[in-house]
Amino acid sequence: MARTRADDFEEKQHQLLLTAAHVFATQGMDKASMSQIASEAGVSKSLLYHYYPSKDALIFAIIHTHLVELDDALDQQDDPALPAKQRLENLVRAVLEEYRGADDQHKVQLNAGPALTDEQRARIHDVERRIVRRFSALIREIHPDLDQPGRPLLMPVTMSLFGMMNWVYMWFRDGGPVSREDYARVATTLILEGVKAVR
Repeated sequence: MARTRADDFEEKQHQLLLTAAHVFATQGMDKASMSQIASEAGVSKSLLYHYYPSKDALIFAIIHTHLVELDDALDQQDDPALPAKQRLENLVRAVLEEYRGADDQHKVQLNAGPALTDEQRARIHDVERRIVRRFSALIREIHPDLDQPGRPLLMPVTMSLFGMMNWVYMWFRDGGPVSREDYARVATTLILEGVKAVR
Protein backbone atom coordinates (compact mmCIF):
# COMPACT_ATOMS: atom_id res chain seq x y z
CA MET A 1 0.00 0.00 0.00
CA ALA A 2 1.39 3.39 -1.02
CA ARG A 3 2.10 5.99 1.63
CA THR A 4 -0.30 8.89 1.85
CA ARG A 5 1.15 12.40 1.70
CA ALA A 6 1.55 14.26 4.98
CA ASP A 7 0.05 17.73 5.31
CA ASP A 8 3.55 19.25 5.34
CA PHE A 9 4.80 17.17 2.41
CA GLU A 10 5.67 20.16 0.21
CA GLU A 11 7.43 22.00 3.03
CA LYS A 12 9.53 18.95 3.89
CA GLN A 13 10.24 18.34 0.23
CA HIS A 14 11.45 21.92 -0.23
CA GLN A 15 13.70 21.70 2.82
CA LEU A 16 15.18 18.46 1.54
CA LEU A 17 15.99 20.17 -1.75
CA LEU A 18 17.77 23.02 0.04
CA THR A 19 19.78 20.61 2.17
CA ALA A 20 20.64 18.41 -0.80
CA ALA A 21 21.71 21.44 -2.85
CA HIS A 22 24.08 22.46 -0.06
CA VAL A 23 25.58 18.97 0.16
CA PHE A 24 26.03 18.74 -3.61
CA ALA A 25 27.49 22.25 -3.78
CA THR A 26 30.02 21.64 -1.02
CA GLN A 27 30.88 17.97 -1.61
CA GLY A 28 30.49 17.73 -5.37
CA MET A 29 28.07 15.64 -7.41
CA ASP A 30 30.11 12.46 -7.35
CA LYS A 31 31.13 12.48 -3.69
CA ALA A 32 27.76 13.43 -2.22
CA SER A 33 25.61 10.43 -1.31
CA MET A 34 21.95 9.94 -0.49
CA SER A 35 23.00 8.71 2.96
CA GLN A 36 24.93 11.91 3.59
CA ILE A 37 22.03 14.06 2.39
CA ALA A 38 19.57 12.17 4.61
CA SER A 39 21.88 12.63 7.58
CA GLU A 40 22.29 16.36 6.92
CA ALA A 41 18.53 16.74 6.57
CA GLY A 42 17.85 14.80 9.75
CA VAL A 43 15.66 12.23 8.01
CA SER A 44 15.96 8.54 7.34
CA LYS A 45 17.39 7.32 4.07
CA SER A 46 14.10 5.54 3.34
CA LEU A 47 12.19 8.81 3.77
CA LEU A 48 14.57 10.57 1.39
CA TYR A 49 13.97 7.83 -1.18
CA HIS A 50 10.23 8.26 -0.59
CA TYR A 51 10.54 11.81 -1.87
CA TYR A 52 13.25 11.20 -4.48
CA PRO A 53 13.84 7.68 -5.86
CA SER A 54 17.43 8.37 -6.96
CA LYS A 55 20.30 10.80 -6.71
CA ASP A 56 19.72 11.87 -10.31
CA ALA A 57 16.05 12.58 -9.57
CA LEU A 58 17.12 14.71 -6.63
CA ILE A 59 19.58 16.73 -8.72
CA PHE A 60 16.93 17.30 -11.37
CA ALA A 61 14.39 18.36 -8.75
CA ILE A 62 16.79 20.94 -7.27
CA ILE A 63 17.33 22.61 -10.64
CA HIS A 64 13.82 22.31 -12.02
CA THR A 65 12.17 23.54 -8.82
CA HIS A 66 14.53 26.52 -8.63
CA LEU A 67 13.79 27.51 -12.23
CA VAL A 68 10.03 27.05 -11.92
CA GLU A 69 10.00 29.21 -8.77
CA LEU A 70 11.99 31.85 -10.64
CA ASP A 71 9.59 31.73 -13.59
CA ASP A 72 6.61 32.06 -11.24
CA ALA A 73 8.21 35.03 -9.46
CA LEU A 74 8.80 36.76 -12.79
CA ASP A 75 5.19 36.15 -13.76
CA GLN A 76 4.00 37.73 -10.52
CA GLN A 77 6.32 40.75 -10.78
CA ASP A 78 5.73 41.57 -14.44
CA ASP A 79 3.19 44.34 -15.02
CA PRO A 80 2.34 44.82 -18.72
CA ALA A 81 0.84 48.23 -17.91
CA LEU A 82 4.27 49.66 -17.07
CA PRO A 83 6.73 51.07 -19.64
CA ALA A 84 9.03 48.39 -21.05
CA LYS A 85 12.16 49.81 -19.41
CA GLN A 86 10.55 49.75 -15.97
CA ARG A 87 9.23 46.25 -16.60
CA LEU A 88 12.73 45.08 -17.48
CA GLU A 89 14.24 46.61 -14.35
CA ASN A 90 11.49 45.02 -12.24
CA LEU A 91 12.25 41.62 -13.77
CA VAL A 92 15.98 41.99 -13.16
CA ARG A 93 15.23 42.90 -9.54
CA ALA A 94 12.91 39.89 -9.23
CA VAL A 95 15.68 37.59 -10.49
CA LEU A 96 18.17 39.03 -8.02
CA GLU A 97 15.68 38.58 -5.17
CA GLU A 98 15.04 34.97 -6.17
CA TYR A 99 18.80 34.41 -6.25
CA ARG A 100 19.07 35.53 -2.62
CA GLY A 101 20.28 32.48 -0.72
CA ALA A 102 20.30 30.34 -3.87
CA ASP A 103 24.07 30.01 -4.36
CA ASP A 104 23.93 26.25 -3.78
CA GLN A 105 21.24 25.77 -6.41
CA HIS A 106 23.37 27.74 -8.89
CA LYS A 107 26.37 25.53 -8.29
CA VAL A 108 24.27 22.41 -8.76
CA GLN A 109 22.85 23.79 -11.99
CA LEU A 110 26.31 24.62 -13.32
CA ASN A 111 27.73 21.17 -12.56
CA ALA A 112 24.78 18.84 -13.03
CA GLY A 113 24.97 18.24 -16.78
CA PRO A 114 26.32 14.66 -16.79
CA ALA A 115 23.89 13.59 -14.05
CA LEU A 116 20.77 14.47 -16.06
CA THR A 117 18.95 12.40 -18.64
CA ASP A 118 18.06 13.84 -22.04
CA GLU A 119 14.44 14.12 -20.94
CA GLN A 120 15.38 15.95 -17.75
CA ARG A 121 17.63 18.34 -19.65
CA ALA A 122 14.81 19.01 -22.11
CA ARG A 123 12.40 19.88 -19.29
CA ILE A 124 14.94 22.23 -17.72
CA HIS A 125 15.67 23.88 -21.07
CA ASP A 126 11.94 24.46 -21.60
CA VAL A 127 11.76 26.56 -18.44
CA GLU A 128 15.04 28.33 -19.21
CA ARG A 129 13.83 29.24 -22.69
CA ARG A 130 10.56 30.57 -21.29
CA ILE A 131 12.47 32.81 -18.88
CA VAL A 132 14.88 34.04 -21.57
CA ARG A 133 12.02 34.78 -24.00
CA ARG A 134 10.36 37.02 -21.41
CA PHE A 135 13.50 39.16 -21.20
CA SER A 136 14.33 39.14 -24.91
CA ALA A 137 10.79 40.27 -25.79
CA LEU A 138 11.18 43.33 -23.56
CA ILE A 139 14.64 44.14 -24.88
CA ARG A 140 13.30 43.83 -28.44
CA GLU A 141 10.44 46.17 -27.57
CA ILE A 142 12.91 48.77 -26.26
CA HIS A 143 15.53 48.29 -29.00
CA PRO A 144 13.81 46.66 -32.01
CA ASP A 145 16.90 47.34 -34.16
CA LEU A 146 18.70 44.53 -32.29
CA ASP A 147 16.54 41.98 -34.10
CA GLN A 148 16.92 43.13 -37.68
CA PRO A 149 17.97 40.83 -40.56
CA GLY A 150 21.73 40.79 -40.84
CA ARG A 151 22.10 42.14 -37.30
CA PRO A 152 21.11 39.27 -34.97
CA LEU A 153 22.11 40.93 -31.70
CA LEU A 154 19.00 40.36 -29.60
CA MET A 155 20.10 37.03 -28.15
CA PRO A 156 23.71 38.07 -27.42
CA VAL A 157 22.43 41.15 -25.59
CA THR A 158 19.82 39.15 -23.69
CA MET A 159 22.35 36.53 -22.63
CA SER A 160 24.80 39.27 -21.61
CA LEU A 161 22.15 40.50 -19.17
CA PHE A 162 21.77 36.96 -17.82
CA GLY A 163 25.54 36.77 -17.46
CA MET A 164 25.44 39.82 -15.20
CA MET A 165 22.62 38.34 -13.15
CA ASN A 166 23.77 34.72 -12.98
CA TRP A 167 27.28 35.47 -11.79
CA VAL A 168 26.28 38.06 -9.21
CA TYR A 169 26.64 35.43 -6.48
CA MET A 170 30.40 35.39 -7.08
CA TRP A 171 30.88 38.91 -5.74
CA PHE A 172 27.65 40.34 -4.30
CA ARG A 173 27.24 40.49 -0.53
CA ASP A 174 23.98 41.46 1.18
CA GLY A 175 24.55 44.38 3.51
CA GLY A 176 27.29 45.80 1.28
CA PRO A 177 27.35 49.27 -0.29
CA VAL A 178 25.21 48.13 -3.26
CA SER A 179 21.73 46.69 -2.71
CA ARG A 180 20.02 44.23 -5.03
CA GLU A 181 17.70 47.03 -6.10
CA ASP A 182 20.73 49.24 -6.87
CA TYR A 183 22.34 46.50 -8.93
CA ALA A 184 19.08 45.85 -10.81
CA ARG A 185 19.21 49.48 -11.98
CA VAL A 186 22.92 49.21 -12.82
CA ALA A 187 22.51 46.03 -14.87
CA THR A 188 19.45 47.33 -16.71
CA THR A 189 21.14 50.63 -17.51
CA LEU A 190 24.34 48.95 -18.70
CA ILE A 191 22.36 46.80 -21.12
CA LEU A 192 19.92 49.41 -22.40
CA GLU A 193 22.44 52.22 -22.72
CA GLY A 194 25.28 50.00 -23.86
CA VAL A 195 23.42 48.59 -26.85
CA LYS A 196 23.06 52.10 -28.24
CA ALA A 197 26.79 52.06 -28.99
CA VAL A 198 26.77 48.59 -30.57
CA ARG A 199 27.25 48.70 -34.34
